[in-house]
Order: sequence, then structure tokens, then C-alpha cells
Amino acid sequence: MHFGLTDEQEMIVSTVRSFVENEIYPHEAEVERSGEVPPEVAEAIKQKTIDLGFYACNFPEEVGGAGLNHLEFALVERELGRGSMALNHFFGRPQNILMACEGEQRERYLLPAVRGERMDALAMTEPGAGSDVRGMTCSARRAGGDWVLNGAKHFISGADHADFIIVFVATGEDDTPRGPKKRITTFLVDRGTPGFTIRDGYKSVSHRGYKNCILEFDDCRLSDAQVLGEVDGGFAVMNEWLYATRITVATMSVGRARRCFDYALNYAAERKQFGQQIGKFQGVSFQIADMITEIDAADLLTLNAAWRLDQGLPANREIASAKVYASEMLARVTDATLQIYGGMGLMDDFPIERFWRDARVERIWDGTSEIQRHIISRDLLRPLGA
Repeated sequence: MHFGLTDEQEMIVSTVRSFVENEIYPHEAEVERSGEVPPEVAEAIKQKTIDLGFYACNFPEEVGGAGLNHLEFALVERELGRGSMALNHFFGRPQNILMACEGEQRERYLLPAVRGERMDALAMTEPGAGSDVRGMTCSARRAGGDWVLNGAKHFISGADHADFIIVFVATGEDDTPRGPKKRITTFLVDRGTPGFTIRDGYKSVSHRGYKNCILEFDDCRLSDAQVLGEVDGGFAVMNEWLYATRITVATMSVGRARRCFDYALNYAAERKQFGQQIGKFQGVSFQIADMITEIDAADLLTLNAAWRLDQGLPANREIASAKVYASEMLARVTDATLQIYGGMGLMDDFPIERFWRDARVERIWDGTSEIQRHIISRDLLRPLGA
């Protein structure tokens, strides 16, 4: 077994890490204070990403992307995880499901997104349908040769900057032995479409400046040309997207945990109590040992899941394991770091309290920890008939 990175992969890691340290870190405190990313800062980050050749690095070269494989993209996301999500959003990684675009959709949505000319966002969650995706009530019906959308979505990240939204809605229902089962279709909806409104969402304690929005559809009329993939085939498209986002949550959790750990390690080596560095006390040193062990374990779980995708191997359980373990590891590492800092850890003189707050959402979005455990257990038990 070989765990080393190639020279090219090492270069990816060092390049993205340097970018985050030089282009993201300097703006974090202001974004945290104001809850806003200044437009000129957002544009500068996007342009520098394009200049580096990393914009849309998760897309194949044939459409203008950098052509990174799953493992290499996981390395990019791991380094981006060290920085503010509000800022690294403009590093630009369009939703991979845009590869399902066909014909005119490629010129209207896919290629401009890859070039950084248009930004996308994805809308799935509703007030009454989070983990229960099939419970969505936002729906589309046929009328006069078009589709008419009605309903609402919430917790939609990045919609405030998006030029178009990838929206999942119910387009019918099938009777099954387990009861009615909704059919889901994916639509591409442009900002400014009549009947479509984007408004501010809720104020979150996690990832300030990385806003969530509420989307409202009131007899919003769309043509067949705005259906992404097959009619009623949205669930398959959705699962393809969830693979990528769950690995992203895991990798970013690892990156953020490593940054937080660096603070804990240095503070333990410098801070003195009772005449010696606190790192010499087992109460602190053992926490340091546990933290790095868990971080390394999460890192290996995550990179293994990405590697399996590259090898064409089944990875559903491995991705779920990486997501649940890495996100929960991040919670433990940020909490332990705050404990090592003591009262100062809760003060905004240090970013520790921010890391602590930001960590909480990772166990919820893109599939809760409970959903991940369900995926893992079903994968193990179903072959045994249980």
C-alpha cells in the first residue's frame, strides 16, 4: 500500500494552501465582523483563482476545467477547508451535476459556469423536507407546453451570488408497496425569471458571510429546455451530487481541524501555568495526542473514499463513513482546542470560538450524521437480508 502523494499532487496542496493563507486569511476577520464579503474582494479571489487555473478544477478539461480526479479535488477542498467558507466560495467549484447539461444548456449554463462568467447554486431543502427528500412539496406541473413551478426552498447556500439555481422539485407520484413515492425532476432556473424570488434567509452562527437564502416560486413558468437530465430522473442526479458534497464536507472538516490543531499545539507549547508550559501536563498533552490521531484517521478515511471513486469501486458506505467521522471529529477537535485556551478561547481575540461555532453545522448539512449512519448500516445489513 502506498500513501504518498505524487509531485503534482504535492504541488496542488502547496499551491492551494498558499492561496488560502495569502488571499483568504487576511479578509476573514472583517467578513466575520460584518457578515458580508465585499464585492471587490469576491471578484479578486475569483480572478486570481482563474489565473491560477484552479477555477472549476472539478470539471474535465474537455469543458475547460482543470480535470482533477476525485482524490486530487479532495486535496483542494481539504486545503480550502482551512479558510472562511464565505470567501473560498469564490474559488469557484460549480456543481458537478452541470455535466448533465445537453445541447443549448451547455452554452447557457455549463460552459459559462466553468469559465467563471455565471455562478450557480443548488436548491433541494425545504422547510418540511430536509433529510426526507421525498417529502418535498415544491412542485411543477404541465401547463400549456411549459412547466409551472410553485413552492419554496430554504437553507440555499450561495443563492445570493448565483446567476442561476439548480432546483429539485416534485413532478408526480407513483404508488408503491410502501406507499406513494414522489417523482423528482431537476430544473435550471435563471435569476430574474418571472415568478421566482430570492430573498435573505436566516442568520446563522456558523460560517458568517456564507449566507443561506429562501427561494419562492409563484407560478414560475419554465420550458422543457430548462430540465436538467431526464424528466422524473432528478433523484439519480441528486445522488450523483451528494457523493461530491459529502466528500467535500469531510475534506473541509479535516482541513479546518488541522488549522485549529495548529493553534492548540502552539498554545500548549507557549502558555505557562504553575511554572511550566501547559503542554507538559498530561491533561493537555493527552488531548493533543487524541486530536492528531483523530485528524489523521479522518484524513485517511476521506482520501480512501475519493480514491475508491477514482477506481470505479463502490464507495457509498465509505463516503458516508468519512462524512460522519470527519464532521464529528471536527466538533471534538474544536471543543478540545477551546478547552486548552480556557476563557480566552471564547473571546474573539482568537478565531477559536469561530472554529467552534462553524463546526456545528457540518454534522447537519449535506446529510445529517443520522442519515450517514443509516447509509452505513443499510450497506452492511442488506446483503444479509436484514
